[in-house]
Amino acid sequence: MQSSIYRLALVGFGAVGRGVAEILAHHHRRLVERYGADVRIVAICTRRWGAYDAAGLDAASVLRAAASGDTAGLPGACRWSATEMIGSVAADVLVEASPTDMTTGEPAMSHLRAAIARGMHVITANKGPVALHLAELRRLAGEQGVTLGFEATVMSGTPALRLGWSDLAGCEIQEVRGIVNGTTNYILTRMERGMDYGDALAEAQRLGYAETDPAGDVEGHDAAGKAAILANVLMDAALVPAEVEREGITGVTRDMVAAAAAASERWKLIARVWRDGRTVRAAVRPMRLALDHPLAGVSGATNALTITTDLLGDVTLIGPGAGSLATGYAIVADLLALHRKGS
Repeated sequence: MQSSIYRLALVGFGAVGRGVAEILAHHHRRLVERYGADVRIVAICTRRWGAYDAAGLDAASVLRAAASGDTAGLPGACRWSATEMIGSVAADVLVEASPTDMTTGEPAMSHLRAAIARGMHVITANKGPVALHLAELRRLAGEQGVTLGFEATVMSGTPALRLGWSDLAGCEIQEVRGIVNGTTNYILTRMERGMDYGDALAEAQRLGYAETDPAGDVEGHDAAGKAAILANVLMDAALVPAEVEREGITGVTRDMVAAAAAASERWKLIARVWRDGRTVRAAVRPMRLALDHPLAGVSGATNALTITTDLLGDVTLIGPGAGSLATGYAIVADLLALHRKGS
């Protein structure tokens, strides 16, 4: 089998970038032998360091250097901005994994625009640009004849978007409900086992599930962004996160959780997208679900999505919604989709 080479330029080398590098360090040969996809990281840009090797950086060496903080010995070691990297490197695909901004989508949106203008395919794990500017990104990618990948933006490596727009393409999707934020699901799970909200949040922060400032998760902003993406990708809407009705879990008490348990129900933070006549609406709010509901049994940091269709009824997908390897896998899955499209 003749292989196709895909040269990646990475913006960011946090959990997502490390996940991609780890997969390539261990599975590069399998990707080449089984799929004919020779995927190489050629350039990296972070706030503190960068590296560039047109022939391909050794993924294992990059991981060791990043872990030790000693990146000066990497090939082409430098400090450059993402704009400088995108404008100068010989790369086929930009992987955008900078921190998310759900208000403007910047600076990630500018990175994606610049890469598309250079004729690069773009794959992003960044929710901001997709939740806010999906129509523009699709238009720009179409004009340049490049691929736009964003599977990682909703349920990490669990193929929620691909399931809806590809495998269920013959159905009309009538409603989508899901647990799309692992932090809040972990907190609610711990509260069901007797913790109050404050203690459960503190534990989530100690374990790395919640940020020092957890507002994006516990107040529902993260889930609202994902609801907007689901609405726009699966139901052809044009929603932005500010148009999603939103209520977080900060008002859920241990007594409320106990009362639900006594009624054979569980509290879950549910992102819901549905058709209201010709209008598509979306909301995020805590809901009590009966224990026999497919989403009620999803515990801890796991995510799940139930897609209601006209032909198949309910289809439920359960899997990891976060994590370095899981999100890195979503990037690789988008790369393989790009590869299959071109082969």
